Amino acid sequence: MLVAELFFGRNIKDRKPLTDLEWSTFAADTITPNFPAGFTVFDGYGQWRSPQTGHIAHDPTKILLVAAKRSPDLADRLRVVIDAYKARFHQQSVGIITRDSCAAF
Repeated sequence: MLVAELFFGRNIKDRKPLTDLEWSTFAADTITPNFPAGFTVFDGYGQWRSPQTGHIAHDPTKILLVAAKRSPDLADRLRVVIDAYKARFHQQSVGIITRDSCAAF
């Protein structure tokens, strides 16, 4: 299986941080359709440096953990989630770490 960890910053420029309701709605209408077999979300606190400005930002973060069987569309499904978050919440970046793993559910 492939294990992917995605890091979604909750601070949004020119407004208050992403609310729990906004996150729940995003998870229901974007993450769940792409990973209906399941996923785990937990809270974190991260640091990110803008490659354009060098500015360091500190963000409350949602961390999405997905373990999925490799399939031809897996990378596309991850990209859909990342691109949707970036577009909807005006983010420059969503971090992602992937690794191969043995897993069973």
